Amino acid sequence: MPTRRTFLQHMSVVAGLGAAASFGLPFASNSARAAEAGRWFMPDEGEKHQRAYIAFGAQDAIWEDFTEDVQAALGRIARAIAAYQPVTVFCRASERDIAEEECGSHNITYVETELDDIWMRDIGANFVVDDDGALGAVDFNFNGWGGKQQHRYDAKLAARVAKLAGAQYQRSELVGEGGGIEVDGHGTGIMTESSWINSNRNPGWSKAQVEEELKERLGLRKIIWLPGIKGKDITDAHVDFYARFAAPGVVVANLDNDPDSYDHEVTLEHLEILRNATDADGRKLQVHTMSPPLKPRRSKFNEDNPDFAAGYINYFVINGAVIAPQFGDRSADEKARALLVKLYPGRKVVQLDIDAIAAGGGGIHCVTNQCPAV
Repeated sequence: MPTRRTFLQHMSVVAGLGAAASFGLPFASNSARAAEAGRWFMPDEGEKHQRAYIAFGAQDAIWEDFTEDVQAALGRIARAIAAYQPVTVFCRASERDIAEEECGSHNITYVETELDDIWMRDIGANFVVDDDGALGAVDFNFNGWGGKQQHRYDAKLAARVAKLAGAQYQRSELVGEGGGIEVDGHGTGIMTESSWINSNRNPGWSKAQVEEELKERLGLRKIIWLPGIKGKDITDAHVDFYARFAAPGVVVANLDNDPDSYDHEVTLEHLEILRNATDADGRKLQVHTMSPPLKPRRSKFNEDNPDFAAGYINYFVINGAVIAPQFGDRSADEKARALLVKLYPGRKVVQLDIDAIAAGGGGIHCVTNQCPAV
């Protein structure tokens, strides 16, 4: 989910990485995949975390004149999370001082590594657990959202995160990203077809094959498929901008009320699907809607930028809090905050200015990831 203002100019960089690097050809054998079937499951994000992760990897080649602003926004997010739980910040050795200045020292651990960008949800490990309390980490072979951006270093980060966490590393045959995964921790997942059943990630895979692998890797019994929309943003419509589980049987759905937005019709279609869906245990979903602000704060980040991602639904649930965005529209900001307070009782809702990150098409959930407590 890099800045959509500039990703086309990076296609030439990606083209030089080779077919395997760009399109994530399968790495694991069928036997290796089958050996893990049925053991692991992905817990709900609201379960207790060991720690959170952030990739402090903004660079001028992608972010141009927004780099420092993105670094400052990442720092605000890191500090907000660190008030409630430990945070690991990955950063380049040459930028360690900048990272420490922005993110601080309280409850923060720094790990130096090469990075391409900031999208920790997509490039990090997808943690799973088993009934015996073991920790696993699934690598879905990040390929730059279908070869749309350079990813030589980011594609290696999931394995490093797994090792640091002491998790059993598991490499899937499937190509995808953490932002394309939403689970309730009880066997139900929500995914968009546009980001998983897509030839830029998984050429030759049928919907049934994709679903089977996701169910095996994430411990799912049912996947609710939303159509999403291909080609409008670099992720091909990750689910974490469209639907989130607040609890088993309870979903928050993005409803774009701007008739001029390409998301308007697709969010109406998603809402209809979710309202008629049941989860893996047969419960009809209780669906709440959350709409982007019609008038986000005017700034250099969203001026003449149709890709500015003013999505309240891209929040991050942590120990004791929900870290959420605000966009300077007082009425819309407060409406989003009130819904989150209602849906997450016992957690404080912390709203942050993340306009610089939103200018690149992402949000708080996109730049964070978590390791569950086991």
